[in-house]
Amino acid sequence: MLRGKKKDAVDTFAQHSVSPNGDIFSIPLPEQYSDEFHRIKKLAAAARKEGKEIVVVMGVGFVGAVMAAIVADTKDSKGRCTKFVIGCQRPSARSYWKIPLLNKGLSPVKAEDPEVDRMIARCVRKQKSLVATYNSECLKLADCVIVDVQCDYTKHDLGNMRTGEAEMSALEATVETIGRRIPAKCLVLIETTVAPGTTEFVAWPILKKSFAERGIKSEPLLAHSFERVMPGKEYVASIRDFWRVCAGCNEKARRRVEKFLHEVLNTSEYPLTVMDRPIESETTKIIENSYRASTLAFLNEWSVFAERNGVDLIKVIEAIRMRPTHSNIIFPGPGIGGYCLPKDGGLGYWAYRHILGFEDGDDIFKITTSAIDINDTRALHVAELTRDSLRNMGSHVAGATVLICGASYRQDVGDTRYSGSEMVVRKLTEMGADMRVHDPYVDHWHEMEKQDTYPAPGHSWKRFFRNQEGLTNMRVCKDLRESLRGVKAVILAVPHKQYLGLDPNKIVKWADGPIAVVDCFGILPDKKIRRYFELGCEVKGLGRGHIQRIKEETRKKRRGKRGRVRT
Repeated sequence: MLRGKKKDAVDTFAQHSVSPNGDIFSIPLPEQYSDEFHRIKKLAAAARKEGKEIVVVMGVGFVGAVMAAIVADTKDSKGRCTKFVIGCQRPSARSYWKIPLLNKGLSPVKAEDPEVDRMIARCVRKQKSLVATYNSECLKLADCVIVDVQCDYTKHDLGNMRTGEAEMSALEATVETIGRRIPAKCLVLIETTVAPGTTEFVAWPILKKSFAERGIKSEPLLAHSFERVMPGKEYVASIRDFWRVCAGCNEKARRRVEKFLHEVLNTSEYPLTVMDRPIESETTKIIENSYRASTLAFLNEWSVFAERNGVDLIKVIEAIRMRPTHSNIIFPGPGIGGYCLPKDGGLGYWAYRHILGFEDGDDIFKITTSAIDINDTRALHVAELTRDSLRNMGSHVAGATVLICGASYRQDVGDTRYSGSEMVVRKLTEMGADMRVHDPYVDHWHEMEKQDTYPAPGHSWKRFFRNQEGLTNMRVCKDLRESLRGVKAVILAVPHKQYLGLDPNKIVKWADGPIAVVDCFGILPDKKIRRYFELGCEVKGLGRGHIQRIKEETRKKRRGKRGRVRT
C-alpha cells in the first residue's frame, strides 16, 4: 500500500486502487500473478490436509465478503473449522483495494452489525480460514465456488423502467472464467439475484461449452440459491440465520447444494426450501421483492389522496396495523431505495423477453413495472412540497439553503444505494437550491462525491437532471446544529432515531429563525407540527393532509390571543 498520498497525487501511479478511506494500493503487475497463485495454492494444500473443503467466493463486495466469512466460520461438532475460503476479486481500480483489506482481517464493507468486523478478523487472523486474492487461478483449487457478482438492471429513462436492460456481462464473464478453471466435480453456486432463467439458460450452457472444450465429459454441477441480506444490526443473521431457497440444474448439483447450505447456514431453525429447478429459485426472489415494491407503490396514490383531503395517512396505517393480517403495511417515505427492490422486477420483465423469448411482456407486466416507476419518482413530490412550503413563507427554492436529514435509504443504517434522498437532492439542486446533508450513519455519500464514476461511469442518477456538477463537493455533516445554521428549509427524509426526538424550539433557534419543514416519514407528531406553526414555520408532509387543519387551528388560536390582548 502507498501511504500518505492525497487523491490528487494518485495520478503519478499508472495503476492504483483507492479505498473509501483514501488508502492507495498498487494494482498487481502480470509478473506477480505466479507468486500469488503459489501463495494461495500452498495455503489451500495445508487446509486440505486438515480435511477442509476449499471454497472460492467470486466477488467480495456487499454480500460476498460477509458470505465468505460465514462460510469460513463454519465449524464441526468439535469446534473445528471445516472450510477454507478464498475470496477472489478482479484487480480493477474500482475494487482491488478490497483484497489487501481482507487479508489484514479488515472488512471491505461498512456495517452497523459489529459481528461483521469481528467475524472477518477472527477468520483471517485467528482461525486462518479466510484469505483473499486477485488471481482467478485459485478456481483450480476449488471444491465449491460461490458467485456473488452483481447483475444490475440499468434504467435508461427515469420513470420508465421498460426501456432498461439487465447488465449480464460481468456475470457471464465470471462464469466463463469459472468454466475454464474449475475441477470437473466442483459445485458452482450462483448466489446473485439474477433474471429468471439465467442459471439454466445462460450460465449452464457457458459451463457446458467450457467443459466440452476442456474434454470434460461430465455435466457441470450448477445450482442457485439467492441471499436475503438486510443491512443493519442483524447483517450477519440475515444471511446465516434466515430462510433460504435453492435448486440445482441436475440431481447431483441439488444434493451438493443442499449439503453445503445445511453445513454453513442455520437450517435447523430456518429450514431450507428446495425447488425443482433454478428458474423457480430465481423467480422466488424476483416475485418476493416485486411484491414488496408493489405494496409500497400502492400507498403512493393513497398518500396523495390523504394530502388533498385532510387525512393523516400515518394514523390510517397505524389503525390498519391493529389487524394482525395487515400488520406489515409500511409507509414508503420518499422512495424505497436499497439495492434489490428498485431493480428486481426489471430483471423479471427483461428476462421474459430476452432469455425466455416472449414478446408480449408489455401486455403481461402491468403492476410490477408501474410499481418500480412510481417508487423511482416518488421523491420528486418531496421537492414539490419543499417548493410549496417555501413559497408559503414568501421564498423560493432557487438560492435557498436546504438541509436534508438522512442520506441512507432506511432508518439507522448507512446504506445509501438508490435512496429516495438522492432523488430529492438532485431535483432541488436542479431547481437552484443550495443543498446540505446530515446523516449520523453515513460518512461519505459516494453517489454524490463520486457521481462521475459511481456506481459506474454513466450510471449515476445525475444523468436525469441538470445543474448537478457541484454535488461532487457535497459532504455529509455530523453536527446537526451546525448543519441547520442559516437554512431556509429542512427535510426529514429518513426516520433515524436521532431525528425522532428533535425539539422544534431548538431547530428554529439553530436555524436562526422560522423555516420550512418537510416530513417525509411521519416523523413529526401533531404536537410538534403545531409547535412549528406557533414558531412561524411552514410544515408539509408526505401523506399528511391533516397538517393544513393544524395550521388553521394554530392561526385561529393566535388571532384569538391577539384579540384578547387588544381588549
